[in-house]
Amino acid sequence: MFIGFLHIHSLFRYIILLLLLITIFKSFGGWFGKKQYLSGDKKLALFTLISAHLQLVLGLAIYFMSAEVQFSNLSSVTREVRFFTMEHSAMMIIAIILITLGYSLAKRGKDDVTKHKRTAIFFLLALIVIFVAIPWPFHLPWSAVARGWMPGM
Repeated sequence: MFIGFLHIHSLFRYIILLLLLITIFKSFGGWFGKKQYLSGDKKLALFTLISAHLQLVLGLAIYFMSAEVQFSNLSSVTREVRFFTMEHSAMMIIAIILITLGYSLAKRGKDDVTKHKRTAIFFLLALIVIFVAIPWPFHLPWSAVARGWMPGM
């Protein structure tokens, strides 16, 4: 079950990244093009929000099922365990908070440009945090972990 959740979580990240990129590009286009905030824009942002929250639930399930996440012996914590228990988890929660704020504040925007602007800014900030927090298959200066494109690869 753990391995299945891990594979779904890893695959789903690409869907969320794609949704975020599409939402951000549409929002910047609507913001700078002074376009109407249509129901399709709201639905895309909502679908991105729901997907991010679903990814959080999968991540929390993996976190609590993982044999690596043991707080009984903190003296033997490796860089990889620290990355997933602290850095990855905290940054992803921050990213989901940013997505939620962006969606909620856009709903409350007084005009269409403000709605696009809030979605664009908050979703872009979330995307940056997500890019930093993902364990990419290549080693990055800020990341302690480099993993394959999918688990086991």
